[in-house]
Amino acid sequence: MTDTTRLAALREEIRAHDHAYYVLDNPRIADAEYDALMRELRALEAASGEPVPADSPTRRVGGKADSAFAPVAHSVPMLSLDNVFSAEEFHAFIKRLQERLDHSGLRLSAEPKFDGLAISLRYENGVLVRAATRGDGATGEDVTANVRTIRAIPLRLLDTAPPAVIDIRGEIYMPKAAFAALNAAAERDGGKTFANPRNAAAGSLRQLDPAITASRKLSFFAYGLGAHDGYALPATYSDLLAQYRAWGVPVCPLQRALDSVAAAVAYMADLGEKRHALPYEIDGVVYKADYYTDQQAAGFVSRAPRWAVAWKFPAVEKTTLVEAIDVQVGRTGAITPVARLRPVEVGGVTVTNATLHNTDEVARKDVRVGDTVFVRRAGDVIPEIVKTVLEARPAESQPFAMPTHCPDCGSEIIRPEGEAVARCSGGLHCRAQRAQALIHFASRKALDIQGLGDKLIEQLVRDDRLHSPADLFALTLEDWAALPRMAEKSAQNILAALEAAKSTTLARFIYALGIREVGNVSAELLARHYRELPALMAASEEDLQAIDGIGPVMAQYIRHFFLDDANRAVIAALQAAGIHWPVVEAPVIAADSPLAGKTVVITGTLPTMTRDEAAAHIARLGGKTASAVSKKTDYLLAGDKAGSKLEKAQALGVAIIDEAQLLAWLAP
Repeated sequence: MTDTTRLAALREEIRAHDHAYYVLDNPRIADAEYDALMRELRALEAASGEPVPADSPTRRVGGKADSAFAPVAHSVPMLSLDNVFSAEEFHAFIKRLQERLDHSGLRLSAEPKFDGLAISLRYENGVLVRAATRGDGATGEDVTANVRTIRAIPLRLLDTAPPAVIDIRGEIYMPKAAFAALNAAAERDGGKTFANPRNAAAGSLRQLDPAITASRKLSFFAYGLGAHDGYALPATYSDLLAQYRAWGVPVCPLQRALDSVAAAVAYMADLGEKRHALPYEIDGVVYKADYYTDQQAAGFVSRAPRWAVAWKFPAVEKTTLVEAIDVQVGRTGAITPVARLRPVEVGGVTVTNATLHNTDEVARKDVRVGDTVFVRRAGDVIPEIVKTVLEARPAESQPFAMPTHCPDCGSEIIRPEGEAVARCSGGLHCRAQRAQALIHFASRKALDIQGLGDKLIEQLVRDDRLHSPADLFALTLEDWAALPRMAEKSAQNILAALEAAKSTTLARFIYALGIREVGNVSAELLARHYRELPALMAASEEDLQAIDGIGPVMAQYIRHFFLDDANRAVIAALQAAGIHWPVVEAPVIAADSPLAGKTVVITGTLPTMTRDEAAAHIARLGGKTASAVSKKTDYLLAGDKAGSKLEKAQALGVAIIDEAQLLAWLAP
């Protein structure tokens, strides 16, 4: 056998083993044998001197991810699903669906609702060419280099005549075992741990080094179809999954086609009993009309398809004891009471803390030290106290009293008139505020400094090594390596991440500064409007309020922030350290853009985006937003519970659009 023949045979053999392992769940060889095949393939490819094809198994890890994670417009929007939470709501969904069909023989597909990260995989002539996150449904992020490292995802479809183009949609998730191992290693090394496998999967997918993503052992299940060319839609969704399986794309083996509503309800009950024994996290069941003709007949509403629904598992509630109520200090000085709980397992996770939000919330629930309380994880994620068991309250219990001085710096705690939140008055003299401000500065939506975990920042603040964000860039390799449980390789990685973070965007930088009330969407508005930092720093409150989406309170906080000499010194130090960003170009709006020069009012709750996000999309399309409906309004973007603005718009003859229409305009 020639080397060329052996190369081709090896690639096919390894692809077959990947298919057996990830799709058929039936590994045929031991890991050591698989590794030997990979070593042989690498050696033959190196010796051949020929370019290695993009779909070779050895090409999964290589190069670097795009530090900007470039935006990708989805050809077909990735919309969300409606949720139901009870059998009654599920039966109501079935009734509405059947009313839209011209027959009574509804067949449903049922499968677990995976708790991971939605992804769209584009294959051209069978070869994986791009992977994009869901993002806001219209535009996601390019994560191709990282997705290529996930062995469950084939680099080439197993088909001699694949479609010219097909977007395979599905979920990237982190198995429970991989999540446990990742957090154990992070705790051992003093790094950041993740709250749940979903967060871990999302964080792993946005690494600048694909080798890190590869080490996280992510996996994938396919469950949907986007744009396609050269592929004839089969009769049913179940048939689509069978095709995916034949192509070597993993699909969930628990998916079933069901011919009765009773069977669908039984599936929910059965999966609810099994969920904690599964190797991955799920939070419900997704039901879809299995026949594509039924899907087409049912159609869509703004928030979701009418032919699908997610039936969420009820939140598990357990009782436990409140052992203490402490207060935490946030980056803006917000004082948050936190109940320290006797450890209790809720939905497979050990819960030890639950936020009580503010003094008013503590009083409303009347939570006291020594109380027995019901605890659940809201949305299967965030622990919360549901209620107190008053019959079990100790006779000597006392209501919680907010401390008068900050537990960290001793400064007076004040509660501004009209606000629910009490705040420490210590500013950056307070180490707790300083630590939280630095954690925010390094966070994903800000400077996105990979590997710089909360515990590391808190330790450096405690050691008096960090007083402002600029100090991060002054620490040397020796400084980082001297930290407890910090290996030299980890220190080198943090320095590399700090260097990479110096190249950012104006919007990210504004957000990273931690100006009160300024979120990432508001930061985008400010960056687009002023385009240069000095112009923003010189803006008056009146100038700021002239921007759609910037109200008087936010304008006041922005103006006061940039008037502060200490804040201006921090900004100068950060720029001196090398933080920079490209010039913000003035947006070029096509004359035929559907919203060019139009005024849009937003009302109601939108299904997949906030109002700020919707306003940003409208601006991208050349429109502007207003707060009230008038004769000058061109469109009303209406969500759920639209209320009086919808009535007024209808009376004035204003065109009504929904989120689906906005997403359609955003798509190319």
